[in-house]
Amino acid sequence: QLQFVESGGGLVHPGGSLNLSCVPSGFSLEHYNIGWFRQAPGKGREGVSCISNRGNTITYSDSVKGRFTISRDNIKNTVHLQMSGLKSEDTATYYCAATRYCSTSGDGPAISSWGQGTQVTVSS
Repeated sequence: QLQFVESGGGLVHPGGSLNLSCVPSGFSLEHYNIGWFRQAPGKGREGVSCISNRGNTITYSDSVKGRFTISRDNIKNTVHLQMSGLKSEDTATYYCAATRYCSTSGDGPAISSWGQGTQVTVSS
């Protein structure tokens, strides 16, 4: 089954930065659209950003637009989410997944299994 391993989370102060990585477990991600999602305590999972398989379509949710940057390196088989200007409301567990398509709001229906995610905590 398709599954990914997320890493790069941590504890940062408001205004800080983190770079999350998403690596597939035993397969090539080059043919897949990849989305980043997050789930805060007590809330549902929401799409944050999505990048098409060739990288020519990139979308973001309004809540992160201008602060987060998604990128992919199909040779290194990795997708990154560079996060800057972090706010307390960005605190969540972040997941990546293959998606059927990238919606205009940084979301998309996941077609892979959810991994463990990586925790991002923004706190002073």
